[in-house]
Amino acid sequence: MSSKTIFITGANSGFGFAIASAAVQIGHKVIGTVRSESSRAVLVEALPEAFPVLCDVTEFERLPEIVRQAEEDHGPVEVLINNAGYGHEGIIEESPLEEMRRQFDVNVFGAVAVAKAFLPRFRERRRGFIVNVTSMGGMITMPGIGYYCGSKFALQGISEVMRSELAPFGVHVTTLCPGSFRTDWAGRSMVRTDRSIADYDALFNPIREARQAVSGKQLGNPHKLAVAVLDLIESDNPPPQLLLGSDAFKHVSDRIARLQQELEAWRSVALSTDG
Repeated sequence: MSSKTIFITGANSGFGFAIASAAVQIGHKVIGTVRSESSRAVLVEALPEAFPVLCDVTEFERLPEIVRQAEEDHGPVEVLINNAGYGHEGIIEESPLEEMRRQFDVNVFGAVAVAKAFLPRFRERRRGFIVNVTSMGGMITMPGIGYYCGSKFALQGISEVMRSELAPFGVHVTTLCPGSFRTDWAGRSMVRTDRSIADYDALFNPIREARQAVSGKQLGNPHKLAVAVLDLIESDNPPPQLLLGSDAFKHVSDRIARLQQELEAWRSVALSTDG
């Protein structure tokens, strides 16, 4: 393993902190973004080896300068881990469009804007690795997190195109698709829309209650995810997406099987429109 300079968004908690911690322990240099001075203080105390940078990924116009300054201070970045994001829970009919806009601003536009700040640097150097953290919710859906799944599906698709466009320049792009892990995603980090339509109670109330009941007890271990990510960035032939967690592997595998069945069931209609 060669020492790398890694830029991690949302480095003060969750997957970002787990990856940052594991990275510095094995000799990588970590530049970690935080959104506030209080978060910076938390990161400095918990991980003094990291280099915190104030950065809100939705302040799109500031990102190129933040990246320029980071490389001026710490040298060329070899790996970008686009981790900043949050979950939104709410029935679509009940959830204001403004909440959807905010979800996409952070999870999609923010991630793409950070990546775009690095793209010319990676392309010109003919090397680099972008890990865009999506979710199993970027490959499957479930009731009550429509805005979140929509944002992760969007980032999943954009990342696949980004991978194709950057491959000729030696730049890798992989999406990280975790299942349920012991992070704050379903706890303090989740925005929940207030319930207002009783017709959805039978469908959604058990889902919300189950999610809250397992928060903090999920099977996924963030440290093991971090180890997997650090192994990933050493690969010369990384996958387009990497599922992490037995639940993610099962749910996505089941969805692929159902999709194949749907394709076969409607094959004649699909082919009937040619000519």
